[in-house]
Amino acid sequence: MSDWAIKGELILNCNCTVFCPCVVSLGAHPPTEGYCLAWAGVRIDDGHFAEADLSGLNVGLMLEIPGRMGRGNWKCAAYIDERASDDAFDGLIKIFSGAARGTTGLFRVLVSEFLAAERAPVTFETEGKKRRLTVGRLIKGEVEPITGPDPEHDVMITNTAYWMGPDITVAAANQGRVRAHGRVWDFDGRSAEICQISWSGPN
Repeated sequence: MSDWAIKGELILNCNCTVFCPCVVSLGAHPPTEGYCLAWAGVRIDDGHFAEADLSGLNVGLMLEIPGRMGRGNWKCAAYIDERASDDAFDGLIKIFSGAARGTTGLFRVLVSEFLAAERAPVTFETEGKKRRLTVGRLIKGEVEPITGPDPEHDVMITNTAYWMGPDITVAAANQGRVRAHGRVWDFDGRSAEICQISWSGPN
């Protein structure tokens, strides 16, 4: 198995009406609507898969989960930055399908159907505290941390055992539009997350 690692940031917006209960329940509690529809974006600040450099690349994801996360039967589409080399593209597909094991290895068990694994123009932008993801005409989203009494400190859930990372910033979507694979989703105002990630494998 190839050695790999990714450091960067992940943003996610789902159809939950309040903050995603999966973060604190680790998937034991169902999503607020009984099922999960979500898009996510990953900005890779530093990373590699074997000898392939992943630094500076972005990835977009679309997820459809029929109930509790741990029960599996997920559907997933992965959109890999069109700037990726062939080796980087292949490595990122292995990482996000779970085939590369490690942090994302659970995807091998949970994802039952890959709707797409393809190149696309994927941009991940930061403006102040806002994060924006654009995947061609398929995904267009913007998330922003919710505000607390001290505007200098984000509202966070910390020290969790969540697979993405231990510290999750609570956010909401200013925009969350998906138009792909027959899905038409609008999640403006719904739950969102921001997470600093440090993933690796195959162990």
